[in-house]
Amino acid sequence: MDKFTYQSPTKIHFGEGQIAEIANDIPKDKKILVIYGGGSIKSNGVYEQVAAALTGFNWSEFSGIEPNPQYGTLMQAVAKVKAEGYDFLLAVGGGSVVDGTKFIAAAACYEGADPWEILHDQAPITAALPIGCVLTLPATGSETNGGAVVSRGHDKLFFGSALVKPTFAILDPQTTLSLSPRQVSNGVVDAFVHTMEQYLTFPVNAKVQDRFAEGLLLTLIEEGPKALATPDDIAVRANIMWSATQALNGLIGVGVPQDWATHMIGHELTGNYSIDHARTLSIVLPAVMQVCRKEKQAKLVQYAERVFGITNGTTDERIDAAIARTIAFFKEMDVPTSLADVELGTADIDVLVASLEKHGRTALGEQGKLTIADSRKILETAL
Repeated sequence: MDKFTYQSPTKIHFGEGQIAEIANDIPKDKKILVIYGGGSIKSNGVYEQVAAALTGFNWSEFSGIEPNPQYGTLMQAVAKVKAEGYDFLLAVGGGSVVDGTKFIAAAACYEGADPWEILHDQAPITAALPIGCVLTLPATGSETNGGAVVSRGHDKLFFGSALVKPTFAILDPQTTLSLSPRQVSNGVVDAFVHTMEQYLTFPVNAKVQDRFAEGLLLTLIEEGPKALATPDDIAVRANIMWSATQALNGLIGVGVPQDWATHMIGHELTGNYSIDHARTLSIVLPAVMQVCRKEKQAKLVQYAERVFGITNGTTDERIDAAIARTIAFFKEMDVPTSLADVELGTADIDVLVASLEKHGRTALGEQGKLTIADSRKILETAL
């Protein structure tokens, strides 16, 4: 296991009725901008609870944050923050709203020529407004980490800073009961692949991280289909919500190699073809497992045994079975597992490869050895 430093400053309020805790975690002298998406929080009772918690506070709102938050929209919010003097941001929604709010927090304090530099050039962030969040769609883990992804046209780019980690996060499983089956599926798959990106690499004798990761994978495999079959089961939603947070709060990733090739290739599918983020992951991950089976052999065999109970057969047979079981789980969650499932074919691979090159994603994987040719092979395998 590699040496590491781990700190998680985010206070978590988990459970039903916890939105009221907002009042205790934002200083009374702050001017608050509540940031949300398309307005579903006004039909499921969340907005009403947030407004009640903010009674006596000085606050306003900014709506319209898109799935895969768009730079142009976020810059409108930045302009509002600067013009009206907000000094605390409250994100209410899913990972896209939280990601967008992180960018707004950083961009509002950015002293460079253009906040796009935060994404395009990885310009350092030296200051950011404080953030809190009320999570309504468990998936990305953005509620407790310092990373965010923002889109501009076909570019979908990442930035990260400890300065944009939320100071608190409200996780009330009740808020997830109004999600559509597609949103539920996407959330479960997103959390699953986040875990796999940090787990399915090569062994470094990090037993705690491995066992935590395997526990998350087992929970998502067990509870994901239940969330679709019994959508009113709050206990199922609670386990999924907590799993998604744990999948990307940094804990299972400390001291271990991390991959993220599936995400980098997946971002190009979203950027160029507007495919839901999680659905790009379910398409790409099985192909990564197949193409990188030699490099990932030890962890693939471990994954086969500990997650799916596969112990019989040759090494190759067990790996084949583990990949097949992963695909079967994705199909059970009603997400695509090939490019053909989203009506893409061989001709589209050139577009995706060119986009990977444009964004400098030419040395991917836990060892940085996946070339553009390897990414092409992964996409061809995903056909």
